[in-house]
Amino acid sequence: MLWGEGLLVSFSGVFVLLLLITRSPQYSVFLTGGLYLLLVLFRFEPIPESRAHHVLKPRGKVSAIAHRGGAHDAPENTLAAIRLAAQNGADAVELDLEFTKDGVPILMHDDTVERTTDGFGKLSDLTFAEVRKLNAAANHRLRHLYNGEKVPTLREAIEESLHHNLMIYFDVKGHAAQAAEALREVYSDFPRLYNCSVVCSFEPSVIYKMRQADINVVTALTHRRWSLSHLGDGKPRFNSIWKHHFYVSMDVLLDWGLHHILWNLCGVSAFLMQKNYISKDYVEKWNMRNIEVVAWTVNTATEKLHNEQVLHSNFITDSLVEDCDPHY
Repeated sequence: MLWGEGLLVSFSGVFVLLLLITRSPQYSVFLTGGLYLLLVLFRFEPIPESRAHHVLKPRGKVSAIAHRGGAHDAPENTLAAIRLAAQNGADAVELDLEFTKDGVPILMHDDTVERTTDGFGKLSDLTFAEVRKLNAAANHRLRHLYNGEKVPTLREAIEESLHHNLMIYFDVKGHAAQAAEALREVYSDFPRLYNCSVVCSFEPSVIYKMRQADINVVTALTHRRWSLSHLGDGKPRFNSIWKHHFYVSMDVLLDWGLHHILWNLCGVSAFLMQKNYISKDYVEKWNMRNIEVVAWTVNTATEKLHNEQVLHSNFITDSLVEDCDPHY
């Protein structure tokens, strides 16, 4: 957890703990009033509901969003993936924003290049010229069809997405100030983005910084319960029992903070939630706050149908054309 996110969550957690241990009604009223004052003074107003709805539910229907451009169908976070997603009927693409050593905004999920390319090392140690030489399809199951695919810049990805009339979900991995400035610049250069894109992140500090940089951008918070203490497959992230339980407690605070304070503080328009924790009741509760719920990662035909016909919720998927194992 980054410092900015930790500060926001810890502040929320302090209020919760104080309210729980304070027996005096007067103190409870005082603390609740302090929390309300925090929201009044520092919260961002959300984007008008009509415009947010236009971005999140274009044409008034559930959107199928290609995860990393559709990582099962083509090499993730590449121009080839964006083109194929459009061809396969995607309404939007979710793209990951990272930065090279020399500050060039590019598409990549990890902060290292080994998993997806034929290179090695941290992005923070590699210049854009070095990253550009790598084969972004090197480790994909269909690499023989995409040999030589390059890691694209943020601008190249935007141009390709807009060319195919795709909505864009910018998933910001970190670097709050740097990312906010890079995105502010592209929104200025591509005004069309205001009505066809969303900036989202697991880190509330990123979204808060984005709202500071440009209050007119539609934003969303992303969440998976127990993400600090457990890996995506459910295994504990830490071997130390004390460290594990510390992060479990931080997970509780983060979950509470996101659902009760941080969404309001940041003025988001959507909540991107891991599919296992979404129900019809959950979606309806967020909708009553004028917040759209987006499920991730939805990879089977049954799950997609459930999102479309029961939840009426946008979904992020690795494939637009088949059922797939997310760990292919």
